[in-house]
Amino acid sequence: MGQVTIYLDDETEARMRAAVRDGKVSLSKWVAGLIREKTAGEWPASVAALAGAWRDFPSLDEIRGSAVADTPRERI
Repeated sequence: MGQVTIYLDDETEARMRAAVRDGKVSLSKWVAGLIREKTAGEWPASVAALAGAWRDFPSLDEIRGSAVADTPRERI
């Protein structure tokens, strides 16, 4: 198991310790969970469950069908 040393300013450390206290987990578990969350390769289940939730959302064909030509870009 790896170990990591980090340096935090006082305000950031206080906010981290408050979050750990509120979450009722150890500092190591809190930091490890944050790293797992930020490096996850897929959407959380709560986000994936939203797929198709908007019944009136236009289909991809409808979105692409209403596309207009881009405005010519200015040369730099």
